[in-house]
Amino acid sequence: MNNTSDVGFRLRVKELFIDWLVISAYLLALFAVTGLFYWAAFRGIPEFSETGAQLIAFFASVVPVVLIFAALDAGGGSIGKRKAGLTLYFERPGFGAALVRNIVKFLPWQLGHMGTIRGMYTEFDGLSIGLELVSVAMLIILLGMGVLRKDKRHLGDVLAGTQVRRTS
Repeated sequence: MNNTSDVGFRLRVKELFIDWLVISAYLLALFAVTGLFYWAAFRGIPEFSETGAQLIAFFASVVPVVLIFAALDAGGGSIGKRKAGLTLYFERPGFGAALVRNIVKFLPWQLGHMGTIRGMYTEFDGLSIGLELVSVAMLIILLGMGVLRKDKRHLGDVLAGTQVRRTS
C-alpha cells in the first residue's frame, strides 16, 4: 500500500456521487417493480411485521448492492471510480477482499435501515434511536478516515487490504 494517496477530495466526491446515482437508480427500479407486483398480486401494499420488513429491506436492497459493488470492485472499481479515473488496488486481489470492503462500507446504511424500520414499528424507542446513532457515528468514522488519513483508506480498505488510486 502507498503511505500517501494522490486521490483528491473532489475526485472522491465525484466517485461517490456517481455511485449514489447508480444505487438510487437500482432502488427506484426496485420500487417500481415491487409496487407493480404488490398492486397486481394484492391490489395494494400488504402489511408486514417488523421482522418481515427488516428482511425485505436487507435482502432486496442491501445484499444486492453489496454484492454488485463487490463484483465491480473486484473487477477494478465501481462505475463511479471508473468515471472519476480511479481504480481499486488490492494487496491480495479477489472477490473476498472486495466483499469485506463493501460490507464495512455499507454497514452504516444497513444499521440506518434497521433503526428506521424499527422506529416505524415502535415509535422510535431507545434501540431504534441507538441504531441510528451508531449508523451515523460509523459513517462519520468511515468518511473521516477517508479524508484525514494520508493514505485515504477507510476502515473497509484497511480490513480488506485495498486502496483507491488514480488510474495509471
